[in-house]
Amino acid sequence: MAEPAPLIVFADDWGRHPSSCQHLVKHIVGHRRVVWVNTIGTRPPRLNWATVTRGLEKIKSWIKASGGRQPAVSPEILNPKMWPSFRSRFARGLNRRLLSRAVRPVVEAMPQPPVVVTTLPLVADLIGTFPAVRWFYYCVDDFGVWPGLDGRTLRDMEAELVAKVDSVIAVSETLQAHIAKRGKPSHLLTHGVDLDHFRNPVSALETGFLATPGETRFPKQKPGFILFWGVIDRRMDVSFLRRLAERSNVPIRLVGPQDNPDPELFRLPRVEVRLAVSYEELPALAAEAGVLVMPYADLPVTRAMQPLKLKEYLATGKPVVVRKLPATEPWADCCDVCDSPDAFAEAVLLRLGEGVPAAQLAARERLKAESWTAKAAMFEDWLR
Repeated sequence: MAEPAPLIVFADDWGRHPSSCQHLVKHIVGHRRVVWVNTIGTRPPRLNWATVTRGLEKIKSWIKASGGRQPAVSPEILNPKMWPSFRSRFARGLNRRLLSRAVRPVVEAMPQPPVVVTTLPLVADLIGTFPAVRWFYYCVDDFGVWPGLDGRTLRDMEAELVAKVDSVIAVSETLQAHIAKRGKPSHLLTHGVDLDHFRNPVSALETGFLATPGETRFPKQKPGFILFWGVIDRRMDVSFLRRLAERSNVPIRLVGPQDNPDPELFRLPRVEVRLAVSYEELPALAAEAGVLVMPYADLPVTRAMQPLKLKEYLATGKPVVVRKLPATEPWADCCDVCDSPDAFAEAVLLRLGEGVPAAQLAARERLKAESWTAKAAMFEDWLR
């Protein structure tokens, strides 16, 4: 059998967040050469501490050696230097040259041209600057409506990218419709889940991850708190959390990195915003919780997204209460799907008291068909 073409992936930094693309690549890298190109973020730089911290992280990654095989199931990593903006013609041209200078020598040393996948519209100008068998756009979000992003630039570059790539893979039907408006069909690949990872937690108290030097993340207490994990930003519906805080008498813990959330969030009683934990620690964290929640607002960005955490939540065997959105409605037999603050609070209180109904647990058996292994096989079929 012929050696598969190498795969080059343009995405956010490998290992920084457990993205869907990283899950897919972990199931591919064992039998195919994969080069992962860490790009800059899609947020315009601002004069704040988050921007400074992220900038220092990128500079540190540029200083390190960028090539070489990484341990275990990691791809080869490239850390090209990039200009932190795409707004002007000059900035786009500069980034095209910087990226091409970093990637071209790697491609030219390959025995055959690679297949290229990008999760970001920012590489639209790079197509045609080096040999490639095919280009794919793996569309994971509608970046043009994401809070805090440079929407106009991302919309313009996505339109150019979609016109140039050979094929598009979208993670939701909403994103398929979005791509269709740009005149292109797309494959649908919803997110997967690692059932073994989330169904076999080690006690959080045994792992000791509940505390870190200088900080107690989660003081020891009886299990039963209400839990959300993920990015804490303007997609959160404060009205849902406010009503829940008014009706419940247990902590509501929001665990994850903060990205300019509504300040009102921090004034709600019983709502505790906590540091992110690693992907490896999430099952143990869920084991300590009473109910897992997704209190997202109904926005263009949330209607388009396919949240990774939904299937992860369901795999834990815990009660799950979520906002009614296109991505959550197909799983209404597996969890409680609510469209108002009152309904959301009532469902959480019910599940705190009664646990998961047997019918919901039975319906979750279809998660067995949603493994990342199966998703990666579909992904590779399209890449061929």
